[in-house]
Amino acid sequence: MPRRRIGFWYRFAAVLCKPPLVVLIKRDWRGMENIPAEGGFITAVNHNSHVDPFAYAHYQYNTGRVPRFLAKAGLFRKGFVGAAMRGTGQIPVYRESTDALSAFRAAIDAVERGECVAFYPEGTLTRDPDGWPMTGKTGAARVALQTKCPVIPVAQWGANELLPPYAKKPNLLPRKTHQVLAGPPVDLSRFYDREMSPDLLKEATEVIMAAVTALLEEIRGEKAPETPYDPRQVRIEQRRRTAAQEKAQAQAQAQARIHAQGTAQVQAQREEGQGT
Repeated sequence: MPRRRIGFWYRFAAVLCKPPLVVLIKRDWRGMENIPAEGGFITAVNHNSHVDPFAYAHYQYNTGRVPRFLAKAGLFRKGFVGAAMRGTGQIPVYRESTDALSAFRAAIDAVERGECVAFYPEGTLTRDPDGWPMTGKTGAARVALQTKCPVIPVAQWGANELLPPYAKKPNLLPRKTHQVLAGPPVDLSRFYDREMSPDLLKEATEVIMAAVTALLEEIRGEKAPETPYDPRQVRIEQRRRTAAQEKAQAQAQAQARIHAQGTAQVQAQREEGQGT
């Protein structure tokens, strides 16, 4: 299937965004040969800065295969940003609504039309203290297994040094380098033509995230933690610790009350004895 033309809006966005990106960050880009020249495919990319969607889009734009990102539905509604999001073919995500599955269907349609859909499988900026990829959500695996399209793992590093996760001000100097490494397609063939159960999707997602993490290890020259950071497990552990602390505090308060009551009784008995 032929690839979709870049189009006016994507070219216009490139005219606006590329000059500041070129000024702000240097580039060390590798693996472009792994981006398919034709047909639909998915890229699975790690997410560590609010800047990296622009920096990564610059990388992939230069391959001639522009990405269609999944983005919050609110960005599509009004003004110039909304027009640009619609014009560049980005995919709205409606969270916690009856339209929540529309992004999944739109991603499948885009792949089947021969386009690239860029997934951030983590679903949000990484919360790993050292910037490693977290556990992934299953959307990318679901689309990949439904369409049997290539899944290209991509690791990036450097935009997070320009604007760290959840930071409000950029760190402009010294000039940072945006490193990108795209790998060969992830082999998911063993998951094809099987029931798409939660366990199967979880396993396929782990394979995808392992490929992304291995590429980031190559970029950073370091080993990632053996167990990826899992926000869900962290929340469960935090709730458990909070419940334990509240229980311990309640027990301490109860013991304090009992002690105070005992002290008051002893004092009352002393005063009664002195009165007689």
